[in-house]
Parts: sequence; C-alpha cells; structure tokens
Amino acid sequence: MPRVTRGFKARRRRNKVLKLAKGYRGGKSRLYRTATEAVDRALCYAYRDRRTNKRNFRRLWITRINAAAQMNNTSYSKLIHALNKADIELDRKVLSNLAIVDPNAFTEVVKAAGLETAACN
Repeated sequence: MPRVTRGFKARRRRNKVLKLAKGYRGGKSRLYRTATEAVDRALCYAYRDRRTNKRNFRRLWITRINAAAQMNNTSYSKLIHALNKADIELDRKVLSNLAIVDPNAFTEVVKAAGLETAACN
C-alpha cells in the first residue's frame, strides 16, 4: 500500500513556508521542518522589531535635536517646552532632519520658540 502524501493542499502549504525561507542558509531554506522553525522565529522577531524600530528612531531623533540645541545654547527639554508653549507643531523627525540638513533654519526655529541664542564656538 503506498504512503499518503496529502495531495496538493499540503504541498501548497509547505511551499508557502519554503518561499518565506528563501535566502536562509543550509537546510533552513530547503527542509520543511527546519524552515518552519526558522520562519516562525523570523516572523516573531519581525513583529517585535517593528515596534522596537519606532522606539530606536525616536531616540535617535531626540539625540540629534539635543546636539543641535546644545549648539544653540539650550537643551532638548527646554527647546521642546518652548516649542509647545509657542504652539509650533514640528515633530521630532522633522526637527531632527532640519538640524542635519539646514542648521540655520533650526536656529530660526529656536528663535521662533522664544529662546535667545548666542553663537557657540
């Protein structure tokens, strides 16, 4: 009696997993059982890191804004507080980009927030 191979539905399911495992090293890209484990783990990491990524970028933006604020003789927290009081609604991503691309415009934003700036050498 021949063994049962479960037909095209099972093959489709296995191929779906193997397609996700494409590019993995060794048997992880060719053997269904190890590919399943690797793909499950990868999907868990991807889900987790989509959230972690947001935190990491926010930290990076804050660090950049703080560095630019220090160049304008103020601190990050004082700058954000002054921006909120002045009703200037620029998010951290935009402020960070402004600090890198156009430092003079960043200085104008600091002045608009009502903070006095003196050239820091």
